[in-house]
Amino acid sequence: MNRIAFLLLCLALSCPAQDSPQQLMQQAVAAQQAGRFEEAVQDYRLLVKQYPNVFEIRSNLGAALAGEGQYTEAIAEYEKALALQSNPTVRLNLALSYYKSGDFGKALDPLKQVHAEEPANMQVIELLGDCYLRLAQNRQAIALLTPVQSADPGNDAVTYLLGTALVRDGQAAKGEQIIDRILRNGDSAESRMLMGTAEYMAGDYARARADLQKAIQLNPRLPGVYAYLGKTLLKSGDQAGGQKALEEALQLDPNDFISNLDLGLLLRQIQDYSGAMKYFRHALEVHPGDPGVRFEIASTEAAQGRLPEAASDLESLIEDEPDFREAVWQLANVYIREGRKADGERERALYMKLSASRPAPEQPAAKDSK
Repeated sequence: MNRIAFLLLCLALSCPAQDSPQQLMQQAVAAQQAGRFEEAVQDYRLLVKQYPNVFEIRSNLGAALAGEGQYTEAIAEYEKALALQSNPTVRLNLALSYYKSGDFGKALDPLKQVHAEEPANMQVIELLGDCYLRLAQNRQAIALLTPVQSADPGNDAVTYLLGTALVRDGQAAKGEQIIDRILRNGDSAESRMLMGTAEYMAGDYARARADLQKAIQLNPRLPGVYAYLGKTLLKSGDQAGGQKALEEALQLDPNDFISNLDLGLLLRQIQDYSGAMKYFRHALEVHPGDPGVRFEIASTEAAQGRLPEAASDLESLIEDEPDFREAVWQLANVYIREGRKADGERERALYMKLSASRPAPEQPAAKDSK
């Protein structure tokens, strides 16, 4: 607020008349502090017309817009403010606006920058860890959270995030140690979801279903719980129940990467290609460049008979991921269906070469698509 006081003085000197910028700024700040965000936004907008390059006005306008839930407009103002002056607090507010609007991918960069500037900021660590989980970047979450949890094992939020990342990454033994720590604090939605996720990864779908359903009873808005229940039901053969759970997951969080991916796979399986493509496209928006999702899009195009589009997308994918054997094989088949026999044989030869050099590689897959 010292900077605001200085700004008010400067505005007063520049225009001391009634309804001056100084008075308008005072009104805007007072309204913002009282939670009257609509009034504050109106005053800040008047000020920004006169002083478009004042950092404090831009950043305060962003905060007032965020207070109203207008995150898209808040993001624009925060970015303009940061172009005028680097500031960790405003950068964190920018990340929070992306986070609250469900755009976890775009929240990552400003969170990483703030974390580099303020490595002990627990709010930033928890937000960054949660974004990694929501984007199925489990190993990045593990790398971030492991030293934090070791230094402060009593931090339940970090412990839960780390346990979830370990379980989803297939590190069952380490994940179980984390689960045990959480269970000592009694039954909770978080502990039930962790157990259900671990059981799902182990293939124990009956127990996973029971624990995930219990988690929903305890907290029906727990992030990710419907997504994993949907995956569990699908693995159990309950297609209708799985689809319903995944749709409920997207009701809570339209940008849930796992649910968009799994719903796309389910709809393609029943040959609803346009419906599948909608979910695949959105999954790619949530996690740009994901090779597994790009492969599913191209495969769906091929299934629809859209061979030129499929070939183009597969060629682009292989250029970025030259060891993606399944994409090479799919491209070979698309070429042959197009009547390009020589190109198809060339790609099949490449597939055999990749298979010989790496007998059992894991293809690049959509993150957490197990």
